[in-house]
Amino acid sequence: MGRYVARRLLQMIPVFIGTTLLIFLMVYALPGDPVRGLFGDKGGSPQVIAALRHQYGLDQPILVQYWDYMKGIILHADFGTQIGSGRPVTDVLGDAFPVTLRLGGFAFVIELVLGIGLGVFAGLRAGRAADTSVLMVTLLLISVPVFVLGFILKWIFADELQWLEPNVNDPTNYGELLMPAIVLATASLAYVSRLTRTSIAENMRADYVRTAIAKGLPRRRVVGVHLMRNSLIPVVTYLGTDIGALLGGAVVTEGIFNIQGIGGTIYQSIVRREGTTLVGLVTILVLVYLVASLLVDLLYAVLDPRIRYA
Repeated sequence: MGRYVARRLLQMIPVFIGTTLLIFLMVYALPGDPVRGLFGDKGGSPQVIAALRHQYGLDQPILVQYWDYMKGIILHADFGTQIGSGRPVTDVLGDAFPVTLRLGGFAFVIELVLGIGLGVFAGLRAGRAADTSVLMVTLLLISVPVFVLGFILKWIFADELQWLEPNVNDPTNYGELLMPAIVLATASLAYVSRLTRTSIAENMRADYVRTAIAKGLPRRRVVGVHLMRNSLIPVVTYLGTDIGALLGGAVVTEGIFNIQGIGGTIYQSIVRREGTTLVGLVTILVLVYLVASLLVDLLYAVLDPRIRYA
């Protein structure tokens, strides 16, 4: 196991370099100049603009900029400086990430509990009315865009019923985060439900389940131990990759509910051409994806004893 983990960590190095280089090149290939954008329509003198470009290293070739960026991350955990405010990008990340992590974690718990619960409920009743109802509801949730669902829930539960706050004023209050977390988790919840349902229904016809039932094992043990462990492998794969998607996909949800997290920071970075901030945010998301992928692979051996890593 230790050798496998070490090999996977080594494989992450070229993947991390390749993805960050691609993102870096794409961000800095966007039209516009962040330094000129500081002066708005008035414009600045060529001398001042040239001095600022030199200060932030924007007058260097793109590969040299990338080398300096990676060297700062590896040696000093320095993601650069935000051009507009002059703040270190690490401070910007420190303000934005805890908010989105709290929202994404809440959404992930909702997705995990309701998604797997509905999937098991439907899979054990495959072909019946309950199964058809779950499939119809999840298909509806997949079909409705996130921004439409967000405004519908705000109108019903905030404006009409006044059960919840329309906007998030305190990101540490999970009561205020409940509605945006539901909106953020909805599409993923539907996918998890359908994937779990299909896996459960398929494994219900497997020989090992029939043998467990024929041996007289209690239904709770057959479902909870034998059926669930094998059925959750594809679900865990999806959940692992969806962790990063929840964090990166919070842009629309945070905009609807006025949450000052990663979403708002990414939007402002794109508008202001803050390449350093944008690349720093996406770099963290890349690391989240890589770590989640490794954890998913290690969970395979926990769920299925037949899987062993040499």
